[in-house]
Amino acid sequence: MNVPASTRPAGPSRRAVVIGGGMAGMLAAAALDAYADVTVIERDALPEGPEPRKGLPQARHAHLLWSGGVRAMEDLLPGVTDAWLTAGARRIALPTGLVTLQPHGWLRRWPEMQFMIACSRDLLDSVIRDRISREPRITAMERTELLGLEGGASRVTGVRVRTSEGEERVLEADLVVDASGRGSRAVSWLDALGVPQAPMEEVDSGLAYASRIFRAPEGTEEYPVVNVQPNAADPVPARSATIVPIEGGRWLVTLSGTRGGQPTGSAEEFETFARDVRHPLVGELIARAEPLTDVVITRSTVNRRRFFEKVKDWPEGFVALGDAVATYNPIYGHGMSVAAQGAVALREHVAEYGLAAPGLARRVQRAVARPVATAWELATSTDIRYPGAIGKQPGGIQKLLGRYVNRLMLTATGRPLVAKEFLGVVTLSQPTTALLKPEIVLAVLRGPRRPPLTEPPLTNEERDAVLGAPEPSGTREG
Repeated sequence: MNVPASTRPAGPSRRAVVIGGGMAGMLAAAALDAYADVTVIERDALPEGPEPRKGLPQARHAHLLWSGGVRAMEDLLPGVTDAWLTAGARRIALPTGLVTLQPHGWLRRWPEMQFMIACSRDLLDSVIRDRISREPRITAMERTELLGLEGGASRVTGVRVRTSEGEERVLEADLVVDASGRGSRAVSWLDALGVPQAPMEEVDSGLAYASRIFRAPEGTEEYPVVNVQPNAADPVPARSATIVPIEGGRWLVTLSGTRGGQPTGSAEEFETFARDVRHPLVGELIARAEPLTDVVITRSTVNRRRFFEKVKDWPEGFVALGDAVATYNPIYGHGMSVAAQGAVALREHVAEYGLAAPGLARRVQRAVARPVATAWELATSTDIRYPGAIGKQPGGIQKLLGRYVNRLMLTATGRPLVAKEFLGVVTLSQPTTALLKPEIVLAVLRGPRRPPLTEPPLTNEERDAVLGAPEPSGTREG
């Protein structure tokens, strides 16, 4: 939200430092822009346009920006959705524009209940960077290394950095926000100041990702997102396959598999793997598409959460958000949306209490934990059930809730009321408590109203556009 100068709070000029120039960092800067002069510290050089960023190797895989995250980003940067669409992204209605085999069957393509933005991660980030670059109170220091925090156990007063010229400097700040992502060193920075360590939890399903970009077949400009999910109840490694239409008439295809069933980087095995998941649809579709890139692999998919909100003596002047707080199995697509909702919480608390108010950092950290907790529960409650998964096993209550959610997902295939609430939670548009509304519980107990679909819910036009076309010759070797 950009606040005109005439409505900005009076008083001394405040300063904030944001660590990390990725999506979470730029959103944090947007959240603070109305209340402080903001310096963004980024260790790499930021691309000028929709190009890969060195510190974000996972950008090469499918990214889902759910409606809950879009709304939060739109709140922070009004007009950003239109900017994405103008740049080539698509707004896809859910479940209307989704062909998905979820654990308990094909989801019907009901009229729009939620939505998502489909494009490459590079495009998403570049539009955000472009918007932030226009803000006069936000400055980015690129190719700058964060050496540590300044201050003590009770208050963080700034950061120590090394610039691209090798100069060491101290940047004083009323508030420091760590948005440095999966590689955050917040734990060691805080430890050096004498701050007690936050509890940490991990769930590792052993998941690996393999992705490749294809030229989309002609006539597929409005093609749905296609997704085949595993069923955690099956005593076999979990395998999935997903097609996300992205800008430039391309398909970004991502395969995944847990321990014992991981995809490889082999171009020759890519289509075979896609055919060998629970349904061969993705493999059949990409057999008619031309590969444009090699296969890229990522194995950094551990769910890891740091419970900063539980640290009793949390220091003033320091907040962590985004992947610096928690990382999730990317298959659920929640990372960007959680970061955006955390940035909105940051802005709301600064607006209410002031940037340097006593207790602000602790309040913000607790508020950031709320969307984190939703995404964490959605990811780990499933991942821990896969063969060979490492982590804390669910207790009795969690197992009971798990059985209820399984029944709910089955019911969602045949009841639009339940599908709507389910998608509201999955897209981080509603809290998980929405699944326990009396009318939803009753519907879940009754089960699906319609029989399960026996085939993927493609329209005749969608089926003919791809599956009716011959396979292109000479493209299978990659």
